[in-house]
This record gives sequence, structure tokens and C-alpha cells, in this order.
Amino acid sequence: MSDFLETIKAVDGKIYNLGYHQKRYEKVLKSLGIDTFSNLQNFLSPPADGIYKCRVLYDEKSINIDYVKYTKRKIDTLKLVYDNNIEYSKKYTSREELDALFEKREGCSDIIIVKNSLITDTTIANIALYNGKEWLTPKRPLLNGTCRQRLLDEKKIIESDIEVNDIFKFKKIALLNAMIDFDIIPSNNLKDIIC
Repeated sequence: MSDFLETIKAVDGKIYNLGYHQKRYEKVLKSLGIDTFSNLQNFLSPPADGIYKCRVLYDEKSINIDYVKYTKRKIDTLKLVYDNNIEYSKKYTSREELDALFEKREGCSDIIIVKNSLITDTTIANIALYNGKEWLTPKRPLLNGTCRQRLLDEKKIIESDIEVNDIFKFKKIALLNAMIDFDIIPSNNLKDIIC
């Protein structure tokens, strides 16, 4: 079985949103019938200078940490890619299905995965779409990201089913993940982003 993964942001030694990562880590282990958990804080000691991805790799018996210097990937175009069978409800180190879909991007920076006619996620982030009044995030993402959950709890985004045919009714799109937080793709027209 593949190891599970948490990607936690650290800036100059400060760890961000650890409580949300702890909750998801515990939820994954509970789904495997495990009811004793480690405190992830006890395993983390990121470098004191710079922005790092703290990669927490774990399974039922062990936790391993590595630190990767973070460089933000530029994403300014997204291709709609359809897959009604993909499942990615837990964050795994193994990403074969996502990688195979990413290969269909045809020169775009990343993809938006459409499942059963509904918008879900990109390969690296949840998304939110702005309708002129509020930011909506897909009600059925492939993965409930920690940043997405925090923004829902803070009432900054709202869950909604978003039909693929409605995507151009929106004005803006943002990517959400632990490393980039809430990152709006700059454009005056969504048609310039969706390729």
C-alpha cells in the first residue's frame, strides 16, 4: 500500500495550519481502523530560513519527514480534462492517476478535472470560482484540502456543485492549497485561463 502524505508549509521555521493537517492525518488513520495518533508537531523541525514543504509521509506504523525548499509553480492556464472514475479522497505519495491526467494538458500549465460533469480540482490544488459576489468551491472535490477546509470554516468560500457548462459564468478562479493558500489567477476573462 502507498504511503499517505501531508504537505505542510513552513516559513523561516514557522509551521502553518498544523491543526488542519493533524485532523486529516487522524481521519485517514481512523478510516484504517486505527485510533491512536501521534502529534505531528513532535516530528517537525523545519529549517529556520526560507520557505519549505514539510512532507510528512506516513502509514499505519510510521511517520517520516523530509523538507523540500519550495518554489511556486506558475499556473496561468488550465485545461478541462474529463475522468468519471478517478478517486483521490486521501492524499497519497502515489499519484499515477493524477499524473496521467496531467499529461493531457496540451501546453496548459495544469488541468481542471471534471468528474460526472462537475468541476473538481487541479492536480495540485482545490479551486474556487468567483461569481461577482462570492467565491464558490466544488462541493465534491477529489480531495478535501486543508486550505479549502480552513477557508470554509472561516466562511471565505462556499461549497456548491459547479457544472462544467457553467464555468464561463464566473469572473475569476483561485487555486487553494497548503503552500499557496488562496491564489487568484490574474486575468480579466476566464476564457484566457481555460484553454
